[in-house]
Amino acid sequence: MPGARTLEVEVSVVSGKGFWLLLDNEELFVPYTEFPWFKQATVEQITTIERPSSEHLYWPLLDVDLAVASIRDPASFPLVSRIASPSPHRPR
Repeated sequence: MPGARTLEVEVSVVSGKGFWLLLDNEELFVPYTEFPWFKQATVEQITTIERPSSEHLYWPLLDVDLAVASIRDPASFPLVSRIASPSPHRPR
């Protein structure tokens, strides 16, 4: 009985500016300027990647989920944080 089919994903190159992903026959660059949570990550954290579906990537060591579409066109997916900035007037 054959095993379950897995969707191919591989990190090919990690540099100081970002890293390259190979998805099937497509190559995508993931720049740290657009995806800052990878900038301080180790090579192991970046290269440990899962592809639960054709349009979804997951880095379990970083707990980062990304839609492939957000890598293809980051401008369509602006970074927005739901964490409130500390108020300069808030007592400590």
